[in-house]
Amino acid sequence: MKENIIQAVLAAMQRDLDCRQTARLKAVLLQELQGIEMKECGFDEKKRTKENFDLLTAFISAKKIEGCSEKTLCYYRKTIERLLHVVEVAVNHITTSDIRQYLSHYQEQHHSSKVTIDNMRRIFSSFFSWLEDEDYIAKSPVRRIHKVKTDSLVKEVLSDEQLEQLRDNCTNMRNLAIIDVLASTGIRVGELVKLNRNDIDFHERQCIVFGKGNKERLVYFNARTKLHLQQYLNERTDKNPALFVSLFSPHNRLTISGVEVCIRKLGQQLDIPKVHPHKFRRTLATMAIDKGMPIEQVQRLLGHVRIDTTLHYAIVNQNNVKLAHKKYLG
Repeated sequence: MKENIIQAVLAAMQRDLDCRQTARLKAVLLQELQGIEMKECGFDEKKRTKENFDLLTAFISAKKIEGCSEKTLCYYRKTIERLLHVVEVAVNHITTSDIRQYLSHYQEQHHSSKVTIDNMRRIFSSFFSWLEDEDYIAKSPVRRIHKVKTDSLVKEVLSDEQLEQLRDNCTNMRNLAIIDVLASTGIRVGELVKLNRNDIDFHERQCIVFGKGNKERLVYFNARTKLHLQQYLNERTDKNPALFVSLFSPHNRLTISGVEVCIRKLGQQLDIPKVHPHKFRRTLATMAIDKGMPIEQVQRLLGHVRIDTTLHYAIVNQNNVKLAHKKYLG
């Protein structure tokens, strides 16, 4: 309670005091309030809830202007709303201890991975840093919560044999074309379902996709993908402009979940573990680097802003490490 009051006072005085004066004020408040017992009474819960909601809405609006997708904005909102619902105090009274306890309890209750907890920490950090920048709070309580150390696991990719098995097991041209597009372009499943027929340039074997933040880029596909796409489109009788649609009338555009279910079923039929659209993307990145493609070009192909992200997708083949050791150090 005392810490909440002190933080509120410091936030209110932030514009009028420099760093030295703020530190002095904090020390005086701590000294004067020492030994005094305080109780919160008569606080309007509805008012607090409304103020928290208004600040969250303003934050989401700011992130929307920055170019965040609707999916990201929804994830941000739900994550922060859960925190505010559990902690049940005004935003400017939330402390570092409150957030640490919340993350710890959430991890125990939901058996969440370290990656999930760190994603939540990053979202809270973004929210409270924005509040600090906008002078709603004196200092973000997330500053002292460090990045969660995650396990460095080698993620599996699809082998050449598994890719051929998936192709051979397709019972229709649409599914075969989907697998070929994913495997040869490395595009995200969200980018796949947005593609239209007129986005495809069969002559140049390329297509335009809109990635995260509506960033446009060219991707390329191989000759086999071209043939299977053409066969699939020639079979269609509907007028939907979407590149991939449902097999039955009214032939609606495929959704992300629709593609995921389709790919997962194919993998289950063949007993290939954990087959999902993103695995094709990781496989392409690994194959490209393994065959000597410069990492900067792989980065451009995948549409990554930071090259560190590209390196996370690529797994260096251990056999190549052995050969390189013999060549350079043996």
